[in-house]
Amino acid sequence: MFSSVAHLARANPFNAPHLQLVQDGLAGPRSNPSGPPGPPRRSRKLAAAAVEEQYSCDYGSGRFFLLCGLGGIISCGTTHTALVPLDLVKCRMQVDPQKYKGIFNGFSITLKEDGVRGLAKGWAPTFIGYSMQGLCKFGFYEVFKVLYSNMLGEENAYLWRTSLYLAASASAEFFADIALAPMEAAKVRIQTQPGYANTLRDAAPKMYKEEGLKAFYKGVAPLWMRQIPYTMMKFACFERTVEALYKFVVPKPRSECSKPEQLVVTFVAGYIAGVFCAIVSHPADSVVSVLNKEKGSSASLVLQRLGFRGVWKGLFARIIMIGTLTALQWFIYDSVKVYFRLPRPPPPEMPESLKKKLGYTQ
Repeated sequence: MFSSVAHLARANPFNAPHLQLVQDGLAGPRSNPSGPPGPPRRSRKLAAAAVEEQYSCDYGSGRFFLLCGLGGIISCGTTHTALVPLDLVKCRMQVDPQKYKGIFNGFSITLKEDGVRGLAKGWAPTFIGYSMQGLCKFGFYEVFKVLYSNMLGEENAYLWRTSLYLAASASAEFFADIALAPMEAAKVRIQTQPGYANTLRDAAPKMYKEEGLKAFYKGVAPLWMRQIPYTMMKFACFERTVEALYKFVVPKPRSECSKPEQLVVTFVAGYIAGVFCAIVSHPADSVVSVLNKEKGSSASLVLQRLGFRGVWKGLFARIIMIGTLTALQWFIYDSVKVYFRLPRPPPPEMPESLKKKLGYTQ
């Protein structure tokens, strides 16, 4: 699959930002046997060296997708694990709102009952689960973005780019949640059921003995309900926010910004996207937390029992958590791309052919 997608990426200028080097003059015009001679061989070698130094691989190549997946592992695994204490309190507020009435109250009760170590409960399934999710989320997003844009063609890929981002992110998250579900189920049991288990080694065998494989995957449908809208908002809002920031806020083109300046834009756009992500996904997150705590329950029963007000419990904590989380994830992911010298496409611009069709150019 990667090889076919890589071939398509190289065939479509919309998905091949390395071709921008040709437009910028780093790679001179091709020699034409029937016309004037091309640039000297030495110039062509220097141009080729410049291209090689610019990127470590082609956009849409197998290496590109694999390194994007690695970036997803690093960005999601580390950030979710770092926010385990806040996530623990948020989950407890959702499943036992009578006892945990707010963020500060939740932290106070947890510290009093479990000590400082209690705030780290569930870190192992969090790290493993969200690393696997990050691999699929970011890696497959890049795959599906290339695949769908080539299906649409250059002009339609530009005109329908928001829909393209939504479709690519939804497709990626479908697989990412299957990878996440077992560890998410174990995490919630550890965090919200006192005395059930303190570690993943204790929780996983116990869950399997009680309910079999169903214990690990019964929450996958609510995860899709939570994570697919979340991820669609995360990627589409981020992509369009970056585009808007460079167009209306940043005083110079992206090509003139330094790498640190570009990463600041990435962080700001990530935080803005994260706030919207938290809001659209919170009701389903509440259902997942309660569902994974209780045996024999279903998403519809939990939703009916919680009611409209109940599903919004813990929203403020989730906005803080997801806003910070999303900003850091995009920052880390983009930093990984910079470190490995991966192609990082600039904000899309209208193709020349479309400009001519619309009468913008003569």
